[in-house]
Amino acid sequence: MWTETNNQLYKKFQFKDFSEAFAFMTRVALAAEKMDHHPKWTNVWNTVEIWLNTHDAGDVVTEKDRILSEKIDKL
Repeated sequence: MWTETNNQLYKKFQFKDFSEAFAFMTRVALAAEKMDHHPKWTNVWNTVEIWLNTHDAGDVVTEKDRILSEKIDKL
């Protein structure tokens, strides 16, 4: 479940290993690029953390972030 704090949507994803985490990040990158909406994220081994907000709207959560979060959940 995504949580909304500090004007950001946040979610942590965990995978079996680094390869699965990296494959997920690749799929997210493609979806984000299509939307021209790029996340802040980190990856350490099997864990990917993602923060979403819209920079050009003043760094707040917008419908764009909600749409991208739904797309990410479907991956």
